[in-house]
Amino acid sequence: MTFSIYDAASPIFVRGLTNLSGWLDKASAEGFDEAALIQARLHEDMRPLASQVQLASDSAKGAVARLGGVDNPSMADTENTFAELKDRIARTVAFIESVEPAAFVGAETRPIVVKTPNRELHFDGAGYLTSFVLPNFHFHLTTAYAILRKEGVPLGKMDYLGQLALI
Repeated sequence: MTFSIYDAASPIFVRGLTNLSGWLDKASAEGFDEAALIQARLHEDMRPLASQVQLASDSAKGAVARLGGVDNPSMADTENTFAELKDRIARTVAFIESVEPAAFVGAETRPIVVKTPNRELHFDGAGYLTSFVLPNFHFHLTTAYAILRKEGVPLGKMDYLGQLALI
């Protein structure tokens, strides 16, 4: 069995986003103030929890779209409740799961251009995934986890890791 760009991307994104949705469930079940958590930040110059969820979603769906050669679904950043954030996560996971592994064939060498407000970043697919997307996705996922932990939500390392691929 070979390990592909698809294997290094889609299942990782689905797992991380599924775990993130579970963290929101845990915060709700524990009775935390949803409105306060959605606006909570690690530091005043960092984005709040809602933005961290949106950016994790954007990283994952953008990567799958670029690597899979399909259109990236647009999602407005208007979520103000856990239900809305969980819906966005679910829509992102559904999109990721809709892109078949065959769409990723040749993605490791596919030219990828990312336009930022200040510059254009040029990658091949493998470099894009490993040096840009995965670190960016995990940054926002980890920041969301850290915000919830800082605010007292009882999350542990296994909440972050989620379902392990044990043999």
